[in-house]
Amino acid sequence: MEEYRVLLADDEEEIRTGISRKIDWASLGFALVGEAGNGEEALELAEQLRPDVVLTDIKMPFLDGLELCRRLRVSLPGARLVVFSGFDDFEYARQAMSMGVSEYILKPINAPELRQVLEKLREQLDRQRLERRDMETLRRRYEESLPVLRELFYTRLLSGQLRPEQVQDRAARYEIDLPQGLWTAALVHVDGPGDEGERDELLLLSVQSFLEKHFALAGCAARVVLYGDMAALLVHLDREDRLYPLLEELERLSRLSQSYLGLRLTTGVGLPCRGPEELNHSAEGARSALDYRVLAGGSRVIYIGDLEPQSAAAPSFEEEDQRALSAAVKLGAREQAEAVVRELMERLRRASLSQCDLFLLEVVTCLVRLARSGGLAVEEVFGEGFTGAVSVSSFSSLEELGSWLGERCGRLHDLLGRRRSDSTWQMVERAKDYIAGHYTDEQLSVETLCSHIHLSPTYFSTLFKREVGMSFTAYVTKVRMDEAARLLRETDEKTYRIAEATGFSDPNYFSYVFKRHFGLSPSKFRAGQRE
Repeated sequence: MEEYRVLLADDEEEIRTGISRKIDWASLGFALVGEAGNGEEALELAEQLRPDVVLTDIKMPFLDGLELCRRLRVSLPGARLVVFSGFDDFEYARQAMSMGVSEYILKPINAPELRQVLEKLREQLDRQRLERRDMETLRRRYEESLPVLRELFYTRLLSGQLRPEQVQDRAARYEIDLPQGLWTAALVHVDGPGDEGERDELLLLSVQSFLEKHFALAGCAARVVLYGDMAALLVHLDREDRLYPLLEELERLSRLSQSYLGLRLTTGVGLPCRGPEELNHSAEGARSALDYRVLAGGSRVIYIGDLEPQSAAAPSFEEEDQRALSAAVKLGAREQAEAVVRELMERLRRASLSQCDLFLLEVVTCLVRLARSGGLAVEEVFGEGFTGAVSVSSFSSLEELGSWLGERCGRLHDLLGRRRSDSTWQMVERAKDYIAGHYTDEQLSVETLCSHIHLSPTYFSTLFKREVGMSFTAYVTKVRMDEAARLLRETDEKTYRIAEATGFSDPNYFSYVFKRHFGLSPSKFRAGQRE
């Protein structure tokens, strides 16, 4: 093993000579590579020799040992520093240790003591060397794995397996430039040899290489990746009017592939999206476009916007919408709830009937949950015989549907208002809303919540438990566990991702809490839900 390099600095030549002769450096795993008679010389030699260990006296001319250590701590942060001193002075020792000095030895220097110090330093340096080698191995493996990690990133991006806030962070980690702006996804299906069986990987690689080499459209940059048994193009458009030139370019490439590769390429193109974080939606549209290829006649490029022009207007009742509607019904004025309903109805004007029905179902479900969480019977809000099955076709117009929803929201608003006539109920509802919006934060605590609602933690804890029937901690755990159970039922997300999404940085602790709550581990729970 390579010996560790030692630099010795002392203004007394006899001491330097004694140390150099009395220590069997090689047997200890060291090599004395330099000696200096003053601090300036020692600093210069250290910069040239890059020693692993510096043995220095405190009192030296031109530059004392303490100042030398201070400067070496900057220029050689990994070096071990050992200080000699003829002064049994606590202040010197204190200053030396504050500079990261490993050992402080009083003169006269005892050879056995110095050997013990060197043996101790060698053990530390051995560990450091092993750790550095491990890190270098890991770094090399990471660099070798980067192409695979990038392909995996693109696959997860197109599949919607990354949260929007994760996209740019992961892209930067894998050295991928994903600028903001207009993006669209195109999925290329290969019609040719092997079409009936699994797509041959070499065939897909040749298609990927062909597209990378021949794609040429001014103002557009395309990344070509393998995506399942297809090739995918992630295209960054500089302007909205570049979409149709893009379709023409894809048509050209499809014709060219017939000549060059003897392959027929059919490309599905999704709707443009505002930012790389939304590429999964565009990819979903591209997949839908490819579903039409049997009916598309001779078309080689199929744009979902031509076949389903209402796709862009598909309404989505997001979590933010649920919070806005809930806040308006529970805590706002009646007019505020009606305004939220009007805004929701505007989203339906260009949607298809099936899209409207799904949207309406999500809105009604939100109102049902609000009623139940407020201790109300659903019939009090929606009338006798209500089953939850509401269809847009039951109404003559969107205005009539909007009026019906507005009336239900108003009725629910009034009924809940009676239930929260005192400030305690309102306080609890505000706390629940805050928890619903922050349960993903591991740092959520009764103190942070009380700072938000301006109550003392002790007073709040007493009221919350009295009104809700459980402590703040138990309620937060229930919210997190309910969400975790939903994610396990409805998604294929990894357990550690679900842990992060529900406020747990430690997946093991998440599994422990989940099992304590449901009596099953997350994996067994998921398996039981899908049997």
